[in-house]
Amino acid sequence: MEYKRIEPATLKIDVEKLAPIYTPELDSLVEIFKKNDFEIRVAGGAVRDLLMGINPHDLDFATTATPEQMKEMFERENVRMINTKGEKHGTITPRINDKENFEVTTLRIDVTTDGRHAEVQFTTDWQLDANRRDLTINSLFMDLDGTVFDYFNGVQHIKERRVIFVGDAATRIQEDYLRILRYFRFYGRISEEANSHDAETLNAIRNNVSGLSRISGERIWTELRKILEGNYAGELINVMIEIGIPEFIGLPKTPNTERFSTVWKNLKGQKYNAITLLAGLISTEEEALLLHKRLKLSAYERDLLLFITLHHERKWAMKPLKPYQAIVALSRDKPKDTKEWTVQLLLHIGQPSMAQQIEDWEVPKFPVNGHMMKEHAPEINGKQLGILGQELRKMWTDSDFKTDAEDLVKHIPHLAEEIKEKFPAKAAKSGKSKK
Repeated sequence: MEYKRIEPATLKIDVEKLAPIYTPELDSLVEIFKKNDFEIRVAGGAVRDLLMGINPHDLDFATTATPEQMKEMFERENVRMINTKGEKHGTITPRINDKENFEVTTLRIDVTTDGRHAEVQFTTDWQLDANRRDLTINSLFMDLDGTVFDYFNGVQHIKERRVIFVGDAATRIQEDYLRILRYFRFYGRISEEANSHDAETLNAIRNNVSGLSRISGERIWTELRKILEGNYAGELINVMIEIGIPEFIGLPKTPNTERFSTVWKNLKGQKYNAITLLAGLISTEEEALLLHKRLKLSAYERDLLLFITLHHERKWAMKPLKPYQAIVALSRDKPKDTKEWTVQLLLHIGQPSMAQQIEDWEVPKFPVNGHMMKEHAPEINGKQLGILGQELRKMWTDSDFKTDAEDLVKHIPHLAEEIKEKFPAKAAKSGKSKK
């Protein structure tokens, strides 16, 4: 393990800037630790955000108390503890005044790692805990009086907007290969330039990209989604492609970067779903399904990816919006989702004004129902009825949704005859013959 005793640099954050995080419950939590002679500090990302002038969404705490010591302490103070699953990782979650939960984790060192998870050992040494963290900007601690403790120059790196691994980059990456994607995610959050990566850092990543094959799809997608939705998403994905990441996270080994760059140009400044940008790297249904299999996308995300893959070629028409209105209007399954997907598709192909029109469009109600179709074609079966409904919907769509029920039902008899010829009903199966 890399270890050299370091005297941490310190600085003081103005108490006024800490106002957003202070609550009576936080004061109570700190007093409990003080009363029992244990140290407690804000850890990691929340300190980084405060130094950047951002109100942190979550506060994580680190302490010199072990999980057992925390449990005994909170029991004495009649404080309820929740989410006991975190205890094996050193995390106890007290609920103070039955109002606010705080995740407090014992200082730790990694004893062994397998590139995905670590076996930890508890410590009271703040530097050792900082040493096991991924990036210098995430290795900071802060007392509740605003004193920041910085062991690895994280404060300076925040000022310079640099993303640097703690210690040796290759060592940090090999402890958990997901840190490759975390590097790119935090680059998007921290950096003020799209392409100011440290060459040595990228080289360390390039030499370890195959380790991503050992990381679960769910963990990869959590990080990749944030990269796709963050700053410099297109530029970061292009760097990831250049250093060989795609094949280890479910993407084609050599994706179409020219098309992807066009999609990124289309989406910049728009409010888009991460899948809408990711689809720029996918050319076929097979590629989409392989990516879904690797990343374990939700059903909605999978279907959006397939939808864009199927429809990404621009549809030309005298009335440009009409083909996209037809997609929405002809959808019998998931009409709400189909409308949302069509909006994303139009953003994907660089038509934001049409996307807004579809979003604002109130889909008219189809004037013919199943009862009316059965009444005018009583002899057709269920499958044929579905086909008839789609044919009538196409006629209705072609008329700009103006044809009414009276006109549409006139077409039912001859359409039904054509459908029966084209899709004849299967003969009923006879009973099993006796041997």
